[in-house]
Amino acid sequence: MKKVIFCIVLLIGSICMVKAQCGAVNDAIKPGESLSYELKFNWKFIWINAGWAKMTVNNSTFEGKPCLQTDLESYTNKKIDFFFKMRDTLTCITTEDLIPVYFRKGAEEGKRYTVDEVRFSYKNGKCIVDQQRTLRGKTDKRHDEMPVCVYDMLSILLQARSYDPTDYKPGQKILFSMATGRAVEKQTLIFRRKENYTAENGVTYRCLVFSLVEYDAKGKEKEVITFYITDDRNHLPVRLDMYLNFGSAKAFLTDIKGNKYPLTSIVEK
Repeated sequence: MKKVIFCIVLLIGSICMVKAQCGAVNDAIKPGESLSYELKFNWKFIWINAGWAKMTVNNSTFEGKPCLQTDLESYTNKKIDFFFKMRDTLTCITTEDLIPVYFRKGAEEGKRYTVDEVRFSYKNGKCIVDQQRTLRGKTDKRHDEMPVCVYDMLSILLQARSYDPTDYKPGQKILFSMATGRAVEKQTLIFRRKENYTAENGVTYRCLVFSLVEYDAKGKEKEVITFYITDDRNHLPVRLDMYLNFGSAKAFLTDIKGNKYPLTSIVEK
C-alpha cells in the first residue's frame, strides 16, 4: 500500500541547482482543494473495494511565514483490515512558491508503525535535508547537503501539477530526487501517451499517461505505477494502476472540490 501513497507523486519533476530555482509558480492549485479516491484490490481475479484516500490543500503558517499545507489520508476498510491494515497520514508544508520546508508521514501498515520526518533548509546554493525515521521507539537520523533540489512525495506533486507537459514525447524520462525518511533516492517517471479514460461514473476524460518505474541490477525496467492525469491545467490524477508484491491495486478519483480551473479535459458525461 505504500505504492498507493507513492502514486500521488505525479507526472513531471525536473531537478534544479539552486534554491531560487527549487520553487515553481503555483499555476494549478488553490487552497481549499479536496480530492477523494476509492481504492480497490485484485484478489484471485476479483476486484474488491479496499478503502479510500483523501487529499486536501489549505493555507497555513510555518515558522511565522505563510505557507501551503497538504494533507493526505489513506485508510483500508474493515474487510481488508483482516488481511492488511493501513492507516497512513501525510503532511507536507511548502512555501507559497512550492519550496518544501517540512514533511511528516505516520504509517500504520499491518503490524508496523513508522513515523518519517523531513526538514528542508537552503544555504549556499544547497538543499539541506535533515530526516529521521522512528520505528519501535528507535529513531535513525540522516543529514544530507545536496547540490540539487530534493522533494518529498507530496511536494513533488504540487510542483509537477504546475508544469506544462505539452511538448513531452512518448518515452521521455523525468528524473527527480526524493527524501523518504531514510535516504535521498533518485526516481524516474516516463511519459507514455495520451489516452481517453472513462470513469465508472461514465465521465470520459482526456488524459496524459505516465509510469513510475524501478530498475533491477541488470537495468531492466519494472513498472511500479501507471497513472492517468487530466489533460487540462488542473492536472488531476483520475486513475492509478499499482503493481504490488502481492497483486495489483487501483485508485479511482470519486470526488473533486475546489479545483482551480474548469475540467476542460472532460470529453463527455
